[in-house]
Formats: sequence, C-alpha cells, structure tokens
Amino acid sequence: MSNTIIDTNFNFPNQKSIYKGKVREVYNINDEQLVMVATDRLSAFDVVMPKGIPYKGQILNQIATKMMKETEDLVPNWLVATPDPNVAIGHLCETFKVEMVIRGYMSGHAAREYKLGKRMLCGVAMPDGMKENDKFPQPIITPATKAEMGDHDEDISREDILAKGIVSEEDYLVLEDYTRKLFQRGTEIAAERGLILVDTKYEFGKTKDGKIVLIDEIHTPDSSRYFYANGYQDRQDKGEAQKQLSKEFVRQWLIANNFQGLERQTVPYMSDEYIETVSERYIELYENITGDTFVKGDVSDILSRIEANVLEYLKTV
Repeated sequence: MSNTIIDTNFNFPNQKSIYKGKVREVYNINDEQLVMVATDRLSAFDVVMPKGIPYKGQILNQIATKMMKETEDLVPNWLVATPDPNVAIGHLCETFKVEMVIRGYMSGHAAREYKLGKRMLCGVAMPDGMKENDKFPQPIITPATKAEMGDHDEDISREDILAKGIVSEEDYLVLEDYTRKLFQRGTEIAAERGLILVDTKYEFGKTKDGKIVLIDEIHTPDSSRYFYANGYQDRQDKGEAQKQLSKEFVRQWLIANNFQGLERQTVPYMSDEYIETVSERYIELYENITGDTFVKGDVSDILSRIEANVLEYLKTV
C-alpha cells in the first residue's frame, strides 16, 4: 500500500551506518546519536510480512515514547527527542544481545510449550495444573537471544547467558532488576486503563559512559500482550479465550492459514481489506493502551516528511 513505509534509505549529515531490524531502521549519527525510524513492517513468528500496515510505525513509536516517559523515574532510557511521529532519537548504546522477556501469565509461547508437556522454560519452572492464560504465582523472566532480521529468537536460560559470557553477572543483575520494575509499572499503568499486562519484552544497552539504559520499544502491542481485565476471570472459569490487545490476532490468523514461520511454509496472501482491518486493530490498541485518541500523521509523502523533520532536528544538535 502506497501510504506505508516498508523501507528507508536516508542519508543524514554525519551518518555513519544503517542497521535494519525486523521493524525499525536505525541510523548512526557521528557515533553519538541514533535516529530510529519505526517502519510499517509487520513481523510475526520472526518473519517479516510482505505488506506494510498503515500507521503501525507511528503507533509503535508513539506508544513506546509515551511509556518511556512514564517509566523514566524508575529506569533510565536512551530517548532524547521525537521529531516525527515515526522517529525516536537517542543516545548511541552498545546493545545487550539478549531480550528480557517477562511473563505474568501462561500465554503465547509459554502456553504452546506447556501444551507440549514442558514444565521448564528458559531454566524457570512452570507449575503443574495450569490452564492457558492462568496467572503465574510470580512473574517469570524467560530471556531470548536477539535475532538478526529473518532469524528466529531463541530461548536461553540465565545460567547459559552467564556461562557463555553473553552478559556479565553484574550487568545481568541490573537487567533483571530493571525488567521487574518496568513490568510492575507497566502492570499498574495497564490496570488504570482496564487492561492486564500479560507478558512483554525489554531491550537494554550501555551508553558510552557505562550506564545501562532501556532502548528500543516498551509496552507496545508488538512487544507485549494485553488482556481486557473486565471478564478475565469469568472467561478463565468457563475455559473461554481471552479478549486480547496484542498482535496475537495476526499470529492466530497466520496459524489458521497454515503458517508458523517453519521451513517450507509460505506466508499466506494478505488482501488490502485484511491489511486495513489490521491497521484498525492497531489504532484500537493504541487508544486502549495509552488512553489517548489516535491522531493520524500526514501520509501523503511519509519519507519526505520524516527526512525534513529529522534534518530540522539535527540542525539544533
């Protein structure tokens, strides 16, 4: 669709390099700052879908920047400025090669593993007798190794992270502490908006002066799963599916169309009508998660808009 960003190729002043992730494209400016552009790409099962979702990048970027501001009293983050609806600019960091996944409920990947009979996930025990979407006695941290674009993230235990030297023990203790604090705050924010923060992932980096900071996104529908709080227990008691606010609805559509990112599987055709419904769901997610009305950015020429706004900002640096 013409009103989406699938790819960018900017050339900003003092630009050193470009990193292209599954959804975000990151421009290194003079080894000091990063310009992070949230595209409209949609990734599921670690596979990037062929079509973009209108306004998805704006939605992710604006949720993430709002949530960073709502948690910066607890955990320092990389963010410096947001000169465009799709852009966040922040400090250059050395990224930790793990994603800190934290789960309050037995859902998604954890539930799929549980149904296979597994009772350990990333070295953490899951109690017997649980039903899908039950609440864990305490939130569990189940890290994953960060994948490059097109590769699968892989579960990894705390013990393996330390044994392989992926993260030092001193730093890992900070990551765990920050992860639990952010999840607690996210849970409180969600509750105020009639939601349950089910699970999420955080990414961290280290600034040039050695400070560990939160980077990338936080509490977005791409990185997190939400349930509606109203009726949650009733649905659990009746064995019904939970009403979700996440991109799980896309995963379920893909599963129903015989795709889970496995070898020799083909991404099913997504019609423009289906893409439009996905965009509408993302807007619904935005408004429920933030409590704000979504204001659509000008998409008549998104790339020119982004370039002009970033160049204007860089003049002030």
